[in-house]
Amino acid sequence: MDTLRSIFPTAKELLALNPEDLAPVLLRLARDRRQGSDVSFWPDGIMQENSITGEPDGYPFQHRAAVDALVNETWNCLQRDALIGAAPGLNGRNGWMVLTRAGEEAAASTDAFERVRAAKVFSKALLHPTIADGVWSAMMRGDLGGAVFDAFKAVEEAVRAAGGYSATDIGVDLMRKAFNPDKGPLTNSADPEPERQALAHLFAGAIGSYKNPHSHRTVKLSDPREAQEQVMLATHLLRIVDARRKP
Repeated sequence: MDTLRSIFPTAKELLALNPEDLAPVLLRLARDRRQGSDVSFWPDGIMQENSITGEPDGYPFQHRAAVDALVNETWNCLQRDALIGAAPGLNGRNGWMVLTRAGEEAAASTDAFERVRAAKVFSKALLHPTIADGVWSAMMRGDLGGAVFDAFKAVEEAVRAAGGYSATDIGVDLMRKAFNPDKGPLTNSADPEPERQALAHLFAGAIGSYKNPHSHRTVKLSDPREAQEQVMLATHLLRIVDARRKP
């Protein structure tokens, strides 16, 4: 069974980390040391191993205070992100903890940890109502490419409906027609011409960059924060369409 010392043989290696880097390691150590019917763990017990007690085969005693401070801050980060919580009943009042459902998922791998942590700080309420449920669910299960494709497909469908176009009007050409600076149904003639042109470029570029590639090939998207940024762009475009939609 891994220990903190087996993963970070020297105090220098351990103390070079910040709490966000150490968090997935402690989460997996906690998972591997659960006890009892409520599969709880005791944080202090996990850390009372030779790796940090100053015993001869552990980290040097002079580093104990710094190691303890880093570990305590990391536990606080895991609680803040709702990946661990108090165990039920008397055990919880005595300091025992359990992994939450999100914590169980995050403990599976480093990629899963990053995905779950990113989702925790990304509010579903930020997304446009027409894409919130489906896109959020896709991102939570790790289907980042699917989430981005669905978000920009919704933009395409919204522009098509708002502009009164047919199902055969698609992609970049549809955006160019709908936001044509001179006669597009979704352009605002009160805006200066350069701004009308820029908006047409924005919609066309977004569909060409983020929707079309997913339509034609498998796009590997592994960074959850990059996916969040892209679906937020789709949300912004959908709100523009809402504002331009004729009664």
